[in-house]
Amino acid sequence: MDRPIRVLVAKPGLDGHDRGAKVIARALRDAGMEVIYTGLRQTPEQIVSAAIQEDVEVVAMSILSGAHNTLLPKVVDLLNNEGADDILVIGGGVIPEEDIPYLKKRGIAEVFTPGTPTQVTIDFITENVKRNR
Repeated sequence: MDRPIRVLVAKPGLDGHDRGAKVIARALRDAGMEVIYTGLRQTPEQIVSAAIQEDVEVVAMSILSGAHNTLLPKVVDLLNNEGADDILVIGGGVIPEEDIPYLKKRGIAEVFTPGTPTQVTIDFITENVKRNR
């Protein structure tokens, strides 16, 4: 029997608001995924370390602070440096539409902005996670 998809939900940077992260964590859990929530104010290094230790298939980061163009690609770069480039990395939060192409170019598979139905995120993960680990 296949194990459930394992997702690390993380809040990078100094952002102190985690309601959105908790909403998505609960929705993913209710959809049958195993969810690990790192809590607030995580560095990219802490996120990558937790992702590897927990053997996750997805890193989902929620960010509201405006540092998305720096912090999200840094997580992707660190995962790649650790040989964990098979982990699906997604982002969400208050991210301007004009920044999304840059984030995707830097390895963020998808960006979910406020108002995105949780089912859209669930479906994206289900359709795009690499289960060959």
